[in-house]
Amino acid sequence: MRVVLISTYDLGRQPFGLASPAAWLRAEGHEVITADLSREHPPIEAVRAADWVCFHLPMHTATRLAAPQIQAARRLNPTVRIACYGLYAPMNEALLRSLGADAIIGGEFESALADAVAGRGGGASVVMDRLPFRTPDRSGMPALARYARVKRDGVDTVAGYTEASRGCKHLCRHCPIVPVYEGRFRVVPREVVMADIRQQIAAGAGHITFGDPDFLNGPAHARAIVAALHDEFPEVTWDATIKVEHLLRHRELLPEFRRTGCLFVTSAVESLDDALLARLGKGHTRTGFIEALGVMRACGIAMIPTFVAFTPWTSMDAYRDLLRAVRDLELIENVAPVQFAVRLLIPDGSKLLEMEDLEHGDFSAAALVWKWKHPDPEMDRLAADLQVLIHEAEKRGERRAAIFGAVWQRVFDELPDFHLPDRSTIPYLTEPWFC
Repeated sequence: MRVVLISTYDLGRQPFGLASPAAWLRAEGHEVITADLSREHPPIEAVRAADWVCFHLPMHTATRLAAPQIQAARRLNPTVRIACYGLYAPMNEALLRSLGADAIIGGEFESALADAVAGRGGGASVVMDRLPFRTPDRSGMPALARYARVKRDGVDTVAGYTEASRGCKHLCRHCPIVPVYEGRFRVVPREVVMADIRQQIAAGAGHITFGDPDFLNGPAHARAIVAALHDEFPEVTWDATIKVEHLLRHRELLPEFRRTGCLFVTSAVESLDDALLARLGKGHTRTGFIEALGVMRACGIAMIPTFVAFTPWTSMDAYRDLLRAVRDLELIENVAPVQFAVRLLIPDGSKLLEMEDLEHGDFSAAALVWKWKHPDPEMDRLAADLQVLIHEAEKRGERRAAIFGAVWQRVFDELPDFHLPDRSTIPYLTEPWFC
């Protein structure tokens, strides 16, 4: 079979979601072409000749971008079979089938996708089988140097990306992983992870991002992998995503993580309002976040917090408190400006829809979310204004401190007074973590 695997967006990194199924399909003798539309043009002739075109949908943005590409593939090749796979595929099954998708696969998708292409099954919506993972096949993909890099001390380093586990054992209500994995996670064998790391280092990577939803869902597994990474490649650095509660529970691991090359940890803090944190089921408090920040700073690892700045329950006072806390905790340079304008996404199937006090409108097929309005119209106006303000400032190349100052002025109607650490001391990816 001639198969085209397409990614529309994957956070500025070379897509694991293409490389992993490519390995499975090529092992079965299929002719596979991969296309990352964030870095290259759609493979029109390959789509015309394909038996299957398969779209990787790991997140909201990727799914929205894929919708017109699915329709275009059907126009180019009316008889082609179309599969959609990844986290957001089963959550949007009705819409994707209306666009022409034949197979919808979420969860542990590689084996089911290979089965669908080979005619061994129609493609179940969610698959939770424990897979015998294969080393991802990254041949034919855009060079790593074309993707996000790590900036540190004025130096750019090519960044690779891999996954040591998938899914999550936690049940945060707003998280899109929960409706699919429902508290389950799967470990990728250490030898597979290391083989993927080796090939990316050979291709020029000097830093590795572990893209697990939470790197410490399996702390012993994570510890063994970074020890192996450091033993074999002592100059290579790394980063991961870890919950606040895990940073506190496993704080004894952090000095070891720093020794093995951890530069920073992204943590979905979401809010500093304890009532909202409880509503979202985050498992930490404001005090816990501040404690975790201190623990990380003490061992020399930067924290990169992310926030859901606007929700139906976020008051103006709470938003102002968030800005003050970011200033007072000297986190201005740690937080990507877009985080100050993120509005809560409620995708189809979200656990938030089970909350009795959530008032929402209709589902928008165009936006792939359930619509909601804040009880205070000023909060919706503020969110819209800040989205434009931040987007325009980033287009002009303004520094984070300047953008934070502009956000502060819009909210408080005054210029902020703050102290900034040396920006070069805070490592970060050139494409901020987003959805």
